[in-house]
Amino acid sequence: MTASELRKKYLEFFQSKGHAVISGKSLIPENDPTVLFNTAGMQPLVPYLLGAAHPLGTRLTDVQKCVRTGDIESVGDPSHLTFFEMLGNWSLGDYFKNEALSWSFEFLTSPRWLGISPDKLWVTVFAGEDGIPRDEESADLWKSLGIPAHRISYLGRKDNWWGPAGQTGPCGPDSEMFYDTGRPCPKGEACEGPSCGCGRWLEIWNDVFMQYNKTAEGQYELLSKPNVDTGMGVERTSTILQGKKSVYETELFTPILAAVQKATGVTYGNSDGDDTNIRIICDHIKTACFILGDDLGVTPSNVGQGYVLRRLIRRAVRCGRKLGVLEPFLAGPAAAVLDIYRGVYDEVASRSALIFEELTREEEKFLKTLEHGEHEFEKMLPNLERNPKKEIPGRLAFKLYDTYGFPIEITEELAAEHGMTVDRPGFDEAFVKHQELSKAGADKTFKGGLADHSEMTTKLHTATHLMHKALQMVLGEHARQKGSNITPERLRFDFSHGEKMTEEQLRRVEAIVNEQIQRALPVSMTTMPIQEAKGLGAMALFGEKYEDVVKVYRIGDFSLEVCGGPHVENTGSLGHFRILKEEASSAGVRRIRAVLEDR
Repeated sequence: MTASELRKKYLEFFQSKGHAVISGKSLIPENDPTVLFNTAGMQPLVPYLLGAAHPLGTRLTDVQKCVRTGDIESVGDPSHLTFFEMLGNWSLGDYFKNEALSWSFEFLTSPRWLGISPDKLWVTVFAGEDGIPRDEESADLWKSLGIPAHRISYLGRKDNWWGPAGQTGPCGPDSEMFYDTGRPCPKGEACEGPSCGCGRWLEIWNDVFMQYNKTAEGQYELLSKPNVDTGMGVERTSTILQGKKSVYETELFTPILAAVQKATGVTYGNSDGDDTNIRIICDHIKTACFILGDDLGVTPSNVGQGYVLRRLIRRAVRCGRKLGVLEPFLAGPAAAVLDIYRGVYDEVASRSALIFEELTREEEKFLKTLEHGEHEFEKMLPNLERNPKKEIPGRLAFKLYDTYGFPIEITEELAAEHGMTVDRPGFDEAFVKHQELSKAGADKTFKGGLADHSEMTTKLHTATHLMHKALQMVLGEHARQKGSNITPERLRFDFSHGEKMTEEQLRRVEAIVNEQIQRALPVSMTTMPIQEAKGLGAMALFGEKYEDVVKVYRIGDFSLEVCGGPHVENTGSLGHFRILKEEASSAGVRRIRAVLEDR
């Protein structure tokens, strides 16, 4: 079964169970400052899992693009990826464990759907922790479906618990499904099952049961209307259905793998070390293409999503260097990525020129960085060689990394060429200290967020609608939202515009927004088909995929915009709007930071 067939069957199955098919969203979270990318299929649906009504009802299903870099050091093994597609189905206060687990089992094992042998399935359930009981209900359901007790593992919070998204809110146990690949475990019969980590067990599906609410006091209260959130990985499931040993052997990767071999001149399958580098290049170039080609596109930079993108591209270049490639080579593999997903994610193919341009620019820039770093290393070398320990201090290795962008692995390679080693623990200590400082800064930057629906955040969100319209009035229709980040302290709004705004333009935008606030305009919401909304002239994010039925917010006679909310009831409650700063965000995109103040 191909990945295309798997996507189609999944959506068809859950449609047959009364689910509405919704569109997958951008990789870049909209109005969620807690994460840089959508790391799971549920992330774009958080407002609805927190209680907001979805215009298409209480049963939903979709395919969502995801990027997750927490396991980046595992990329290169048979199953870990930084970009993946997640098939998901949700119950918003509708069905619960019985239906969720029964349907999961049916889709996996029925000959009409995936036809996986039940004998190959193992499951995990929550073992109970922090006063929350063991999830015997899920275990009993699995037994009733035919999973024997010895193939059910009880695991703790680390493995079988989700949430909450913040300090408080909905959370609950989950039940995960694993496929037994049959690979031998080094522990033999002492293998611990899905929790072993031996590589024999491949997780393919996770059903999360949000049945508790964590209070500010740390208590867990049962929700009156619990939710179900599930996710199945397209790449891993395709691997199983095609009888492959690795995700890289499916049609989602083989053309990229062939392109990498052609670009590097290295044959796959001859060396474990070379194979790992080839797989990392395949994964990282795919993820880079999807980030660059996203609806809310990001380009390489030193902060946020741009930093993750830069890290992925440069890591791919480093792996190419290990294979003997010293010139830009990523364009060929990138072309293979675009070909694979043409007709599936056309937004990526439509940005092919930008993707090739940014990849090549970043490759060339990094090669210059490496050249500069090697020059700095050569300048340090006479003093280093006088060190009787023949060891490069960790602080110097970190300086090369932090100041010149020189990877520690290359410092170690150069050190070895001169009969030296690197104080890796000293480097790691400096790196961790740097990460802690960065995290502290990020925590301040991303404190709060729209996901908490606080009063001030809600006010600022409404103000972004007023500002969006005002920008178009002052600059023209091209000034469209490219992204936003809202905390209780301020709003940050990115929009398309090719040059710096003048002081007069900024003051005019401020004046227009404050005029609408003084008019005390009512804010109302209606649901309607997306085509009807567009016919009424409602603004919508450029390139965004919308459901057939959407929420449309009207602010008096001033603004009409497709949005998920939340908003105030009247603009008169907003206070005084003031722009703090206007600056460049990326090529062709400007950024405004603004606040609301008491009158």
